[in-house]
Amino acid sequence: MLKKNVLRRKTDFQSIYNRGKSVGDRYVVLFYKKNHLPYNRMAFLASKKVGNSVSRNRARRLMKESYRLTKLKIPEGYDVIIIARNTIADAKCAEVRKSLESAIRRTGVLKK
Repeated sequence: MLKKNVLRRKTDFQSIYNRGKSVGDRYVVLFYKKNHLPYNRMAFLASKKVGNSVSRNRARRLMKESYRLTKLKIPEGYDVIIIARNTIADAKCAEVRKSLESAIRRTGVLKK
């Protein structure tokens, strides 16, 4: 992922949480908001509820790989935060991918 495609500023996160929309699924919660830029910005988060640092890093890797492999790409111009639920700890990559695809479909931002 390129540096410009990563959400970093606190104001961006607050804007997405306060004015964006969210969709939850079994393993992930997806927050999204239009950013009016020609590219998407992403963030992958795992809180301490997921487990120790090894579990949190594994959860982030699973989410990143699932997003990379997903066939349903979000159209350009969105800020997206993908948060791991604590159920992701024992999940396989295929299960996380299916959960992420389901959440992306339910956002309604995909082009027909």
